[in-house]
Amino acid sequence: MIAGKVVLKKGKEHSIQRFHPWIFSGAIQTKEGNLEDGSLTEVLDFKNNTLGFGHYQNGSIAVRMLSFEKKSPDVKLWQHKLTTAIQLRQSAGLPSKTTKAFRLIHGEGDGLPGLIIDYYDGAAVMQAHSVGMHLYRQEIANALKETMGDDLKVIYYKSQSTVPGKLRDAELDEYLHGMGVVPHVIPENGNKFYVDWEEGQKTGFFLDQRENRKLLGDYAVGKKVLNTFCYTGGFSVYALNAGAKLVHSVDASAKAVALTEKNIELNGFNAEIHKCFAVDTFDFLKGKDGEYDVIILDPPAFAKHRDARHQAVRGYQRLNAEAMRVIKPGGIIFTFSCSQVVDRQLFYDTIVSAAIQAGRSIKVLHHLTQPADHPVSIFHPEGEYLKGLVLYVE
Repeated sequence: MIAGKVVLKKGKEHSIQRFHPWIFSGAIQTKEGNLEDGSLTEVLDFKNNTLGFGHYQNGSIAVRMLSFEKKSPDVKLWQHKLTTAIQLRQSAGLPSKTTKAFRLIHGEGDGLPGLIIDYYDGAAVMQAHSVGMHLYRQEIANALKETMGDDLKVIYYKSQSTVPGKLRDAELDEYLHGMGVVPHVIPENGNKFYVDWEEGQKTGFFLDQRENRKLLGDYAVGKKVLNTFCYTGGFSVYALNAGAKLVHSVDASAKAVALTEKNIELNGFNAEIHKCFAVDTFDFLKGKDGEYDVIILDPPAFAKHRDARHQAVRGYQRLNAEAMRVIKPGGIIFTFSCSQVVDRQLFYDTIVSAAIQAGRSIKVLHHLTQPADHPVSIFHPEGEYLKGLVLYVE
C-alpha cells in the first residue's frame, strides 16, 4: 500500500530518470501522507509526474527506489526481481556441479536496494539493510519459496546487526522457512567449506572472493603462501588444493583461526603443510623477510564512512608496504580493499605509494573485482566495492 508521496526539487529528477536508485533527503521539496520508515512511497518530479516508487526512510538516503514505472508495484514485484536475478546467475554458470553457493540478490545491483540474499546449497540467508526490506521480509520469503521450489529447504533471516535504528535491539534473526543444521557444508569450485549463518560473520561466508580465490590457485602451485586476515581460510584451502608447498594462515581472531582449521581439516590437509597463527598481521610480518612466495592481503573494511577514509588509506599503505618489503624476489601479492568509500583509483594510488615506500619494483598482473553474482548496476557505480590487484614484486 502506498503510504504517501515525495516531490523532488526542480532538477533533482535527472538522476532518477537515469535510474539511479537513491534519493537523498536534500533533493526532496515536499512530502505528503503518512511516511514512516519502511513505508512505500510514490516519487514525483516538480511537475507532479510520477517517476517511480520506493521505500522511504528518515536519513541521508531518504528513498530507495524499487520501481521506475508509473504503476505502483504489487506483491508480484518480489517474484519478478528474484526470477530476473536467478536468470543472471544461470547465465554466469551458477549453480554448477562444483559450485553450489552464490549471492542471489545483491541490493542495488539486482534492483532491490537494502536487500542481500546468499544461497548456500539449499539454504537462503536474507539480510536487510533498510527498514523497508525488513518490513517486507515475509513477502520476500514467500516469493523465494515460490520461485525456487524444491531447491530451497531453508530461509534464515539474519538482520539484527544490519537494520538501522531501534530495530537492532529486537530479536530479528530467525528461520522464516524450514530449520537448518549448522555448520552447513558447501562446495565452491570443488573445494569444501563450513558455513554457519547463525553465528558467522555477515551471512556466514564471503562469497565475493570466489573467482579471486580460484585465480590464486594458478599462482600457488609449489609455493609457500601466507594468507593474512584469513577468516574462514578460503584462500588457504584453494592454495592447498592447487598444490601449494606450505600455507600459513593468520588472523587476529582466535575464533577465525578455529574456523580456518576446521576447513583445512574438512579438505583433508594436516599440520605438515598448513599452520594457523592467531596474531595481528602487522606483528606477524615482522622478521619474515624472504619467507613467502605468495602473500594475500584481504583485510576487513578499513573505512565504512567517508570521515574514516584518510585513516583507511594510511592503513592500506602501511600493510602493503610491509608485505612488499618481506616477500621473496619474484613474489606475488594479492591485495584487496572492500571499503566502498575507497574507490578503485584511490586504492591503486595507495598501492603505488606503498611500492615507493617499500623501494621495490612492482608490476601489476591483474585488476580484480567482485564476481558476476555481485553485479553492479551501470546506473549505480557505488555498487562496486571490492577492488584488488595481483602484483609481481621483483
